[in-house]
Amino acid sequence: MALQDLRPMMERCSSCSGCKFIPFEKIQSVRFAENCPSIGYYNFHTYAARGRFQLSQSVLDGRTELTETVTEAIHSCTSCGLCDVTCKITRYNLEPLAHNLEQKAYAVEKGAVLPAQKTIMETLAKENSMIPGTKKKNRTDWAKDLNLKDLFKEKGEIAFFAGCKYSYDEKLQKTAQDAVRILQHAGVDLGYLGAADNCCTGRAKQMGYFKEFDKGANTNIKAFEKAGVKTIVTPCSDCYNSFKRQYAELGMEVEVLHVVEYIERLILEGKIKFSKSVPMTVTYHDPCHLGRQGEKFEAWEGIDKKIFNQIHIYEPRKPRYNGIDGVYDAPRNILKAIPGVNLVEMERIREYSWCCGAGGGCSQTLPEYSAWTAGERIAEANSTGADALVTACPWCKDNFTDAEDEDGNKMEVLDIIDLVHKAI
Repeated sequence: MALQDLRPMMERCSSCSGCKFIPFEKIQSVRFAENCPSIGYYNFHTYAARGRFQLSQSVLDGRTELTETVTEAIHSCTSCGLCDVTCKITRYNLEPLAHNLEQKAYAVEKGAVLPAQKTIMETLAKENSMIPGTKKKNRTDWAKDLNLKDLFKEKGEIAFFAGCKYSYDEKLQKTAQDAVRILQHAGVDLGYLGAADNCCTGRAKQMGYFKEFDKGANTNIKAFEKAGVKTIVTPCSDCYNSFKRQYAELGMEVEVLHVVEYIERLILEGKIKFSKSVPMTVTYHDPCHLGRQGEKFEAWEGIDKKIFNQIHIYEPRKPRYNGIDGVYDAPRNILKAIPGVNLVEMERIREYSWCCGAGGGCSQTLPEYSAWTAGERIAEANSTGADALVTACPWCKDNFTDAEDEDGNKMEVLDIIDLVHKAI
């Protein structure tokens, strides 16, 4: 679908401002009522979903050029999808996230990209990674000594997919290694793709590089099929979303589990038991691509039509991704099962969770804005009185680690795998 195909959607937005705040009945304080990092930081209407609809109309009509300012505005969307969720509270026939991605794709096609994006995409083309400075030959170094099966050499059905961040970031590699050890200790027969392990390319799509995403996705789908993979387990929320939603849309039929889902299953089966107490109070951050964008893909073919030439409806009924069926309970159940851990919640949680700021490539392309976004979440986490902020995504963890709130306060940041490993 091209950007111009979404013009009817752009025109029927009713300017309710639901894309700027979490639902009013969910607001607990003015301080943490906003939902969109982009308009929160830039403080101008164009950066909200409604403004982006208007910007697309203006660009398509030739009234606005893709200047540096407009290009930054387009690519400042973290693709977190919160505007999409809150829009569906008041409307049922708008898809702000789909529009924002198409807007980015239009800009990319016209050459309106940010300088850092070029380097990232060059790395993807040459090294199959979204992290500049990394080399494909080193991608599986993190997995040495873990006794993971190479599924192209040994038979196995469960593939552990670490993703670019865990594979290359030395600060995070131990978390991925611990995840493997936890599953192996519980008796899970794990393998990986060996030399065929490549980037999921989900972040490429978040940045508007649709062709690069399709190329990478189709390559990976063929690799999974050739290796005989039946289940993919990943600790990366971005990879999870790519496999469960985006790859499924391309026809992949493989069970996809985030590691928190698998660990919860193993706890319930009695295969993971905690023997150590971890006395601390924590608050949990729902990653965008595990939470509200972690819902299962549902295929749909139909038409968009009007009743009495006024009310838009879909026939047959179109799947409504409003975030409620994301992965929220599994990580919380794990935290509650760990002896000594006390879970306290932030104000914006589950499908209304505030983005960490790393999405859409923004942690790499617009670092100051991304750091501000992370700082807002640190402020919210500190307001709970928790000792640490826990999440289930390497991009979130990395973005939160050095972030500060408005008073210059930081917070200990942990991956949920870190806590599980401490308690076993």
